[in-house]
Amino acid sequence: MQRFVLLLVALLVGGASAFVPSTPRHVGSNTLTKQQQQEYHQPQPFTKGSKQSASSALNMRHRKKVKKLGKPADQRKALLRALTTEIIRHGRIKTTLVRARAVRKHVDHMITLGKRGDLHARRQALGWIYDKQLVHALFEAAPDRYSDRNGGYTRVLRTVARRGDNAKMAIIELV
Repeated sequence: MQRFVLLLVALLVGGASAFVPSTPRHVGSNTLTKQQQQEYHQPQPFTKGSKQSASSALNMRHRKKVKKLGKPADQRKALLRALTTEIIRHGRIKTTLVRARAVRKHVDHMITLGKRGDLHARRQALGWIYDKQLVHALFEAAPDRYSDRNGGYTRVLRTVARRGDNAKMAIIELV
């Protein structure tokens, strides 16, 4: 009775393959033909569900420029647009260091568009910044405020780490 229970448990847990040996057992070398031996020793092709695909997720991201910020592409774009809008509206905000460094590029680009001042630049800025009135204010103020500066319109200042999760925090502000 105990053997039957053990056999049943082994079938449920391991399936029928638990009782089939993984390597062919043969007494002599002539049990398998030459072709069968060559097929057996051939490397198996890469399949999607194998262990190799799990390790490919751990590859290093060499030369990948975009910071993913732990979000899918649509959420990341919405976050960067919102941060850009708030920095231009308030002049400075407090956020994490990685987000501040990621949004700096977009804020500088919007100010560059404001300095250009043509219709195409205005439409590009309206496509990124959420507030239409803010875009108009940016295009009025940017050419005067940043006329002597060729880039580097923002400053990232590191502050103390956040209390709950010890995340590195920063203040990003317009120069």
